[in-house]
Amino acid sequence: MTLVLSRGDLLAVLDPEACVASLREGFRRAGTVGARGGAPVDGLRIRTDLPFPGTATALIPGVLPGIEAYTVKVNAKFPGARPALRGVVCLHSGQDGELLALMDSATVTAWRTGLAAALGTHLLAPADPAGGAVLGVIGAGAQAEIAVGGLRRLRRFRDLAVHDIDPARAADFTSRHGGRTVASAARVAAAADIVVLATWSRAPLLRAADTRPGQHLTTLGADEPGKQELAADLLETGLLVVDDRDLAADMGALAAAGLPPAAAVTLGEILRGDHPGRTHAAERSVYAPVGLPWQDLAIAWTAYQRARQLGVGTRVDLLS
Repeated sequence: MTLVLSRGDLLAVLDPEACVASLREGFRRAGTVGARGGAPVDGLRIRTDLPFPGTATALIPGVLPGIEAYTVKVNAKFPGARPALRGVVCLHSGQDGELLALMDSATVTAWRTGLAAALGTHLLAPADPAGGAVLGVIGAGAQAEIAVGGLRRLRRFRDLAVHDIDPARAADFTSRHGGRTVASAARVAAAADIVVLATWSRAPLLRAADTRPGQHLTTLGADEPGKQELAADLLETGLLVVDDRDLAADMGALAAAGLPPAAAVTLGEILRGDHPGRTHAAERSVYAPVGLPWQDLAIAWTAYQRARQLGVGTRVDLLS
């Protein structure tokens, strides 16, 4: 039997703190699972343009040490649609390949992207100033929604500055989270100590001149070829951190800026103590993830275990 988990089911069982803990451990240990005792399994991210106004993306396989299961995710990305991302996460048994669960991929993706962003931002940003920092958001969509919620479980903020190309969406965001709307991305950077960008932009929204020493920026939009939120001169001004060097250089922020893999360190290296991370308060830092298959497993496995405990979801027999 296969457990089908809709968006509503996932929201009923997912817990931000448990998901952040799973992601933190995943960053420490990802890449150590060998196939049949051999070399570690590298996740693949496959993307193709379509003869329609969108793209197709598959992430395979999501694997992590200690979890006897793996994920395969298939997404359709159509920027003009609402929601813009639709698809399914397949959770398979690592013992015999049984399809354990089918899940809404938009929810899994938003949670793993937003909460991994919250974790990376918290680890890289400087210590909060007295009274708390100002958080800035550029792009008030689903990923920013989860990222802000996750960050507020890790840090205290005294203000929130939000910009979106749709003023109504920005206003809706501040009505849920507090804070204020501002007229441009540059004004967000001028106001905030920490900036989270989550847009579909294909041209830089911020350059080095828009920022100041000591700021941290997390860019979530540079997750496929052609997308870019931060200019190369900004990426080169301080500590640049990614989730995977080769992937970021192939289709992420490094690729968009023409930078080599060696220009960045990984969040896993910082969590394992292989790199010191931010070394002084005046250093700029940027977190520029692309998104990795194991992150889907971290969220999907957490949801599956909790759904089974609570009896949430619909069971179907796809082989009948």
